[in-house]
Amino acid sequence: MRDTPTVAARGPITRPAPLRQAVYEALVELIINGSLKPGQHLVEAELAEHLGVSRQPVREALQRLQTDGWVDLRPAQGAFVHSPTEEEATQLLSVRAVLETHSARGAALHATEQDVARLWELQEAGIAALAADDARGIVEANAALHGFITELSRNKVLAELIPQVDRRVRWYYMPIAKPRGKDAWNEHAQLIEAIAEGDADRSEELMRCHTQHTTDFYSRQIAAATAQRS
Repeated sequence: MRDTPTVAARGPITRPAPLRQAVYEALVELIINGSLKPGQHLVEAELAEHLGVSRQPVREALQRLQTDGWVDLRPAQGAFVHSPTEEEATQLLSVRAVLETHSARGAALHATEQDVARLWELQEAGIAALAADDARGIVEANAALHGFITELSRNKVLAELIPQVDRRVRWYYMPIAKPRGKDAWNEHAQLIEAIAEGDADRSEELMRCHTQHTTDFYSRQIAAATAQRS
């Protein structure tokens, strides 16, 4: 009798992501980039046709989107893109501010000349998007710059935590990307200069001010929008 072959220890076989997961990710991205706007009615049949899938994975994705705060399901009315409140935005952006001030300090302590050159490249991408009046491009460039600063911090915990809030920050930033843009990118330039100089204290303070300015600007935008609807 032959011995039973020994199977090497390993985890489960990797399987393709369920269709509902792909639909969920697609809908989140459509919400973030503004294709699906706050308050917009989401019709299952229309979404299914747009994504080239059946209604079942769309229905499952909408349930999860509600759980995660991207969508509101209203009895007898259907699904609607969630409209962020000022309180929600303030809470999220304040958490982001705490995390990113630490990132800026770490970046100033660890950035090399090559890293700083890359920061300036990302800065130029943002300036180009701003000049082109491209809100989506501005948001993506902003996320790339902040993400690279986090990477430069060499802090694994920050690198794990910040992506958890990044997508929602991009969502909140989309409507203010253009009106906030010029000031934001000027602040980025000052921050890059401080990182290049290795000035951790100044980098941290500049990032703190930068994130606070964004929070304040967003709060004013929501207040103005609420006043218009009243």
